[in-house]
Amino acid sequence: MKFLDQAKIYIRSGNGGAGSVSFRREKFIPNGGPDGGDGGKGGDVWVEAADGLNTLIDFRYQQHFKAQTGHHGQGRQMHGAKGEDVVLRVPVGTQVLDEDKETVLVDLDEPGMKVKLLSGGNGGWGNTRFKGPVNQAPRHANPGQEGQERWIWLRLKLIADIGLAGLPNAGKSTFLSAVSAARPKVADYPFTTLTPNLGMVDLSPSERFVIADIPGLIEGASEGAGLGTRFLGHVERSASLIHLIDGTQDDVVEAYRIIRGELEAYGEGLGDKTEILALNKIDALTPEAREEKAAALEAVAGRRPVLVSGVSGEGVTELLRAAWAEVKLTRGEVTDEGEDVIPETPGGWQP
Repeated sequence: MKFLDQAKIYIRSGNGGAGSVSFRREKFIPNGGPDGGDGGKGGDVWVEAADGLNTLIDFRYQQHFKAQTGHHGQGRQMHGAKGEDVVLRVPVGTQVLDEDKETVLVDLDEPGMKVKLLSGGNGGWGNTRFKGPVNQAPRHANPGQEGQERWIWLRLKLIADIGLAGLPNAGKSTFLSAVSAARPKVADYPFTTLTPNLGMVDLSPSERFVIADIPGLIEGASEGAGLGTRFLGHVERSASLIHLIDGTQDDVVEAYRIIRGELEAYGEGLGDKTEILALNKIDALTPEAREEKAAALEAVAGRRPVLVSGVSGEGVTELLRAAWAEVKLTRGEVTDEGEDVIPETPGGWQP
């Protein structure tokens, strides 16, 4: 399935149904009086966060969504039915923005979250509503109110516990395929990953978390260079980052500084996220080269990187355990001191 994380669509709620002009006509009842019913309310437009979706591709093939007009009123004081609603089912993590693409209207960050975007027009009154002592046979009714309309943007920000960051060809896709069932494109040239990929890591039946592989960043990405800022938003919701650095390149320190600079320049709290530093592709390095480059990174980052290889699997478990510790901390399952949080039993202890 093709990945799409932005879409511009047109939405319109339904018009209200028109009221009815009708008079009671029955045998032996010469003066039945008005009995026109009211029109039904127009359909609403809703947006709902649905599990199992991870792309907005459905909104590429349909950009216009219109709710149904309310049914018109009828004689015998029969009111029209409400028009059918339109429900936009989007992935969890989708934001609804105004046409200016800046004002956030709704942030659907929880599964099952449902928000009304536009309300349908009210139905018009039938002529029964207008009868009175003076006007006992009104011959007019109200039309239904017009529905609302607007253009909106849908922008998806993936929900992942851990985000993979690094320069192009740092081995992120290989690492993701090694630790999960995801099968991203892997090749020996930069920018093989053009769209984010999600992978579920299963350390044990009770230890699971989601990793997002973000397309490679280059210098100036925070200002739009390369793939630009489009995919940086997908790591905004991540608990922490795994910063992979290609150990086979000459200057690993410069690679580290480039990515750190872009994360801080982008803002939105990316520069403040907990970062797990990893020196990747160590299977292609000699023991002396490993130690030299690890020491250089430790000097600039202030902490020793984890030595890993997505190909041989060396150091992968250690890195995943460090990532799982950060996920548990973010979820509130452990305290800052590393102690497990025991959830309280409602109503006290029960045998």
